[in-house]
Amino acid sequence: MKSERQEEERRLEVRVADDRDFERLKKLCDCPDGWSLAYESPPTRVYTRPTKNSTFHMIKVCTVYQDIDAYVLYDVLHDPHYRQIWDKHMIHSVDVGYLNPNNDVSYYAISCPAPLKNRDFVLQRSWLDTGQELYVLNHSVFHHQYPPQKGFVRGLSHLTGYLIRPLPSGGCSFSYVSHCDPRGKLPPWLVNKLTHVLAPKMVKTLHKASLKYLSWKSHNNPNYKPWIYPEQISLPRIAFNQCTKSPADEVDDLLDESHIDEKSLNHFSQEDY
Repeated sequence: MKSERQEEERRLEVRVADDRDFERLKKLCDCPDGWSLAYESPPTRVYTRPTKNSTFHMIKVCTVYQDIDAYVLYDVLHDPHYRQIWDKHMIHSVDVGYLNPNNDVSYYAISCPAPLKNRDFVLQRSWLDTGQELYVLNHSVFHHQYPPQKGFVRGLSHLTGYLIRPLPSGGCSFSYVSHCDPRGKLPPWLVNKLTHVLAPKMVKTLHKASLKYLSWKSHNNPNYKPWIYPEQISLPRIAFNQCTKSPADEVDDLLDESHIDEKSLNHFSQEDY
């Protein structure tokens, strides 16, 4: 049998996403089996689901944006320059390179409110436009130029995905699925409760960002959309051998944040988020 470390390294491999990956995301978004309702404020619903070999629950968010065009939301999720405007928790991001016109690798560092330490991620992102559905998904990978950084805890995204569908009446439906491990010695109840707080907030943040995007984009390189027009890609091409595990990726001493109690969580969930 494979060890847990071997299984984790397999999940962190770089590979071009195929139809099965997008179908898996679609099934997770649409199938109710195994999900428990954790939060509801129509039209937004948040669900959780236990996962094998992990104490951290998977989360699903489903909502409807009646006043947001599907392709505007898709652009907001993609546009790295606009993310600097609306993503207030992003400290730093780097588009590392691309694998093909629909798969790239990026580095993403986020601020976390005290008492949590900041996290960072190296992610492979994949996307697909079927004409009826728009998909964006990511998972954590290794990259030789971005080993664990001093001052950050290297987080792990097993799967994060977005599914957008245009609605006949206008607007769009939006589904988000995430299974992340923020790493470190952190009580799972804390992460799971944080997720319930952050998920509804994310829905509101994306809505506000989408309403302002067209105006912002009209003054900021309006024709630049390499996620739609691959001829605009200027990133270096990534070789698969750049994305294998190296000795620098070994982290033996995980930060111990297990002392954090629920009272401190309630404090920053209300004030910082």
